[in-house]
This record gives sequence, C-alpha cells and structure tokens, in this order.
Amino acid sequence: MTAAVERKRPVVAVLYREALPPRLSEIEELAEVRLTKADGLADALDGADVLYQWHSFSPALRENWDAASSLRWVHVSAAGVSQLLFDDLIRSNVVYTNSRGVLSRAIAEFALGFVLDMAKDAQGSFRLQQQQRWQHRVTRKVQGQRALVVGTGSIGREIARLFRAVGMGISGAGRTSRAGDDDFERIHSSQDLAGIVHDYDYLVLAAPLTSETKGLVNAEVLAAMKPSAHLVNVGRGELVHTDALTEALASGSIAGAALDVVHPEPLPAGHALWSMENVIITPHMSGDTEDHIDDLGLLFLDNLTRYRAGEPLQNVVDKELGFVAAS
Repeated sequence: MTAAVERKRPVVAVLYREALPPRLSEIEELAEVRLTKADGLADALDGADVLYQWHSFSPALRENWDAASSLRWVHVSAAGVSQLLFDDLIRSNVVYTNSRGVLSRAIAEFALGFVLDMAKDAQGSFRLQQQQRWQHRVTRKVQGQRALVVGTGSIGREIARLFRAVGMGISGAGRTSRAGDDDFERIHSSQDLAGIVHDYDYLVLAAPLTSETKGLVNAEVLAAMKPSAHLVNVGRGELVHTDALTEALASGSIAGAALDVVHPEPLPAGHALWSMENVIITPHMSGDTEDHIDDLGLLFLDNLTRYRAGEPLQNVVDKELGFVAAS
C-alpha cells in the first residue's frame, strides 16, 4: 500500500445487523461510507476498498466474495475470527484485522470473578439466602492456588496479571513450550495438557478456536485434573468436549466449572449442565461492559486513520493461523 493511494478517500462498506456502529460521523469524515445489511453486501462491496464487519459473525463476506474484487482490508469487531475465514480470503492479499485487546481486561476481570465465586462458594451462599438459612461454612483462599491459562495472547496475559495480583501462581499454555516470560512462570505446549494439568487448581481457557485448539480439553485432559480443580472457559465453547465435561462434573472427577461459553451455544434447554450446582453458566458476556461498544468503534477509527495515512494497521491477523501472531 502506497501513501499516495492511502491519502485518497477510501470507500468503506459497513456491514451491520441491527444497530449501527458507534463513531459513524467520524468515520464518514474519513471515508465514503456504504451502510448495508447482509442482503445488500454484494452491491456495497462493488468498488469498496474496506469492509467494516460490525455484524461480527455474519458469513456474508464468504457468500458474496465474488463481489469483493476491489477489497483491500477487512476489519471485524470481534477477536475470534476462526469461523469467518475461508480459503479464498486466506489466499487473497486482503489484509484482515480484528478487535484483539479491546475486551481483554474485561474478560480477565470476569475470569477472576469466576475464580473468586467458586473459591468463596458465592452460589452456595445465594442458594442458602433464598432458603433464608443461616449456615456457617468455610471457604478456600485463592492466594497460593495455581492456575494454568490456555492461551497466551492479549486475554491470557491480562488474566495472568490479575491472578498474580491476588497471589496466585500462573503458568500458560500456548503453541510452543518455553521458559522465561514476563507474565507467566513458564509456558507449556497446549498439546501437552493431559500431562501437566494435575499440577493446577484452575484450568482457564482463553485461547482462540483453531484446528489445533478445537476439542483441546477432552476426556483425557479432564481425567488428569485434580478432583479439587475447576475449569474456567472464557475462550470458545468448542475448546471443550461438552459431553466429557458433563460426565466429569457429574462423577466428581473435577470439582466444578464456570462457563461463559459452551458448545452448542446457546446451551439447549434441559441440558444437564444447567442444573448442576457445581457449574456457573453465563451467556457469552464476559467482554461486554457498558462502554465496550464505543471502545470497539474507537479501534476501527484509529485503524482507518492509519489506513488513510499508509501506516501499519493494528491487529493484523495471520490468516493461516487464524489469530494475531505475537511479534
């Protein structure tokens, strides 16, 4: 991309579902904007330089790829993009960026909240309160407990920093094993989970969904965990074999789970996980704070400014890997 080209006023197709993205007037100052829903995307892509995919998980680009001949950059208002990538897009020269980092702190806070909830048995206290029962109990400290965070990207590192702040020991699991890291005591290979999880009190999932991570937490991994250990999933539901997890929780093979994501999603009515007292389920909301929508808009606005100036974009996805690779 040359600076001369970037100084031109780009054409940005904005794909939305219901609500329009924030900061729209500021985007319109920088670009010609074409607002469209999925059924009008082909027309909006004709001659467009940029696709701003505000409808995060729409398959519309794949379905209208033939109309994207002038497309040079796609930005998605989500961090996980595995389900949005397809062969033609991967092989193309289109630059692909995501919203990595915008929600990381909020998701880390949610993960810490899950750990504190389970350690202090907040759910048990709530059930007793509903029964108007005054029943004294003892709970566990989190200080001195050990957590293994699967996923050493932006979210995983925020989780590590918050967990360390309450006195927990933190290791990571990523694509490769290595020692000596600013945020983790050490980083294991995520393919070795079954051999290492027995050393940890919490297994926290914050990895992107890729061909390598899909089904990573299976029956073998769950069986290798301590009976007193808990699983926390703030990554993607398909990182876990749901049937194996349900069985492990029902049998007492692990102590409990806190799940912001599940597979399938939403969890069907009547599924056994809904009624288990050692399970906390929230509806894929860990990153959704009162101001997260505007924060997502600010990231795109910053990247659009960079694009016009011919400067490097933030959060460029390695399309073969399916996520933003560490520099």
